[in-house]
Amino acid sequence: MLWFRILGAERLPGVLILGGLIAGLAAVNSPLRPVYEYAHHATVHLGIGSLTSDEPLILWVNDGLMVFFFLLVGMEIKRELLQGHLSTFRQAALPVYAAVGGMAVPALIYAAVTWGDPAASGGWAVPTATDIVLAVSVLALLGSRVPVALRAFLTALAIFDDIGAVLIIGLFYGKGLVAIPLGVAGLALCGLWLLNRFAVTRVWPYVAVGGTLWVAMLSSGFEAALAGVLIGIAVPLRTPGHAPLHRVEREVQPWVSFVVIPLFAFFNSGVAIDASALDGLWALESLGIILGLVAGKPIGILGTTWVAVRLSAGRLPKGVTWTHVCGAAAVAGIGFTMSLFVAALAFPDPQMLANAKLAVLTASLISASAGLLVLHAATRRSASAAAASAQPMERPR
Repeated sequence: MLWFRILGAERLPGVLILGGLIAGLAAVNSPLRPVYEYAHHATVHLGIGSLTSDEPLILWVNDGLMVFFFLLVGMEIKRELLQGHLSTFRQAALPVYAAVGGMAVPALIYAAVTWGDPAASGGWAVPTATDIVLAVSVLALLGSRVPVALRAFLTALAIFDDIGAVLIIGLFYGKGLVAIPLGVAGLALCGLWLLNRFAVTRVWPYVAVGGTLWVAMLSSGFEAALAGVLIGIAVPLRTPGHAPLHRVEREVQPWVSFVVIPLFAFFNSGVAIDASALDGLWALESLGIILGLVAGKPIGILGTTWVAVRLSAGRLPKGVTWTHVCGAAAVAGIGFTMSLFVAALAFPDPQMLANAKLAVLTASLISASAGLLVLHAATRRSASAAAASAQPMERPR
């Protein structure tokens, strides 16, 4: 879309997410709180004839609008695996190891902190996620001083992180499964496979079959928003004379970046910040999330990356130093969108969910600040070294 190309600077999606976050926080902590809570819990009636569903607006945002976010995730994963930065094992190896470490260590830290508390321990996956939009936006703040290869590394890491998060949500955060809708979902998946197999490029068959899959998953106990990933993977990358995946991705991305995620941020960041809320940061689930994102992410990413390089299982991209990797690992602790999404699934208790949200926001702010400081130091050092090497040597007298 033209307006996305005009406005689509790297920083803008991140700015809009932060705007939604700040607006949600401001609304809850101001006289507008009753209005925000009314909109948050307002019942939305959707249906045709006798087939109706009455759910609060927040559910339609998280399970409905977020389908388009996961649709974009699915298409990005497919594109990168088939022809992008992850299309060869050599390119994908190091980000894979880094993503595995960056998910495993935060989960282990969270499990250790919340050990013995069944209610809190259910949120073990909250600190495993990296918000790719905000992470890349933070790198964009430093402009061309950040090596292009480092951005590619962090993007690839975040994509594998998304794959892991999708699998975790599907396997561990579904509800009790219902047989008939599950069967319908299976048939819809077969339909998507056939559309891909016969290289269908029209949009409406994917809308019809994908909509059926979403409704079936919503009724079957699976997390319905994940239908978007499956639909995205089904879109053909190329057909004779066409590039359907690129076209759909180009059309969907502006709506996801400028509408869906900012709305998700607005409706999921409404946490009342008072003395009791700040006390909630000392709750086990809060401590586990903060330590997992702020410490676990960098330790896991740096540790597995170092081991992989030492064992010659991967190598640092050209122009990327270990200080750069430290900064990117810290930035990966920004877990905003996916972490909030998992928290909403993991914590049915409103107080625990409020604690988790505030912890995610706090940890993401700390991670972004720490990553910027490290990367700023790394880029200054690189610039100084480049300037020194460019100076002509003085002739001996």
